[in-house]
Amino acid sequence: MHEEEIRKADVLVEALGYIRKFQSRYVVIKLGGSVMENPESLRALLVDVVFLQTVGMRPVVVHGGGKAITHAMEKAGIKPRFVQGRRYTDPETLAIVARVLADEINEDIVRHINKFGGRAAGLHYKTKSCLFGKRLTLNGEGEPIDLGLVGEVDSVDTPPIENLCLAGIVPVLPCLAEDEHEALLNVNADTAAAAVARALAADKLVFLTDTPGILRDKDDPASIIESLTPGECRDLIVRGIVDKGMIPKVEACLECLEAGVKKIHIIDGRVRHSLLLEIFTDHGIGTEIDRDHATATINRRIPALSGK
Repeated sequence: MHEEEIRKADVLVEALGYIRKFQSRYVVIKLGGSVMENPESLRALLVDVVFLQTVGMRPVVVHGGGKAITHAMEKAGIKPRFVQGRRYTDPETLAIVARVLADEINEDIVRHINKFGGRAAGLHYKTKSCLFGKRLTLNGEGEPIDLGLVGEVDSVDTPPIENLCLAGIVPVLPCLAEDEHEALLNVNADTAAAAVARALAADKLVFLTDTPGILRDKDDPASIIESLTPGECRDLIVRGIVDKGMIPKVEACLECLEAGVKKIHIIDGRVRHSLLLEIFTDHGIGTEIDRDHATATINRRIPALSGK
């Protein structure tokens, strides 16, 4: 008669240990991919963010907006150009990137978090810039490759982020940085999120992707690897199991672990409430990367009251 109510109570008890463990801890969430194109997926994710904030955690959202930027460029009659997976950014392209990220996507995320009962504020060049960097140049066959106004984050101004979190407000940052002359740079959202996580010494960095996690067989979602160490990640790269766009994501994960971030999670953002399932259940739903394999493996199986 009360089975459904009991099941819900069991879920709350399972989450209790994790809620206790991660109160007042920073969780950096990289938002991107198709989750941003699906209103229902985005709604569920932002409700999860509000939940994290409500139970005393300190979520920080870092977002990109690749598809929306491409659509805006095409609408303006500008053909997108990519060099080694990065968008070549001339001044005309940068103006579109800045408008889409700050004026459209960032405002939309903030508005929805507030609508769902949380509190959020955007941090970017129109409010308060927190990401600072320099022009990025790639090497190709011994010659430098010019990417235009593309940059990499080399410093993060953490006090504005920390102050918002202390006030119970979710900071929302687009992947835009300023250089030493206060000129804008288009930066990769994965590496921007990693830089924020390192600067905050976050307990968790969560990448929301379009795959269930890291797979042994990219064509088989059931081949997900639940837990990995840095050494195992490097081995997967060498063996070609981790390839293409997943390589910079995994490399960013490893840099974060070396800088003191406790754990990295790669999960499927298309799954409803994937963020809560990964953080507040015993087994999670994605891939967890931990410095110590024993810790990573055990933490997927221990009772929730001891904390993940």
